[in-house]
Amino acid sequence: MSTDSNDDPQQDLSAGQTDPVTPRESLIEYPSDFPIKVMGAMQDGFAETIVEVVQGFDPEFHAGKMEMRPSRNGNYLGLTVTVRATSREQLDNLYRALSSHPMVKVVM
Repeated sequence: MSTDSNDDPQQDLSAGQTDPVTPRESLIEYPSDFPIKVMGAMQDGFAETIVEVVQGFDPEFHAGKMEMRPSRNGNYLGLTVTVRATSREQLDNLYRALSSHPMVKVVM
């Protein structure tokens, strides 16, 4: 069995080397229009609240850029919001804000 570090899939970092793992490059070209699906219980103010959250990350966003689809039984409302994505950080922060909102069940 060879102990050569070239055979080890993880490099030896003990000699002051930096971590060889680099962040994945984004598959999205910025800026671009990016759809996000948001699902929540059917309740008054849900769509308006989501518009307000999204506008905090994309000031140009308006309700006309949102599609609404009620569930078959009318218990849930699915929204597709199309934002102008300017960076991965913006999208990550928007996903976090939406998914942590108490009215939101799912974000995709």
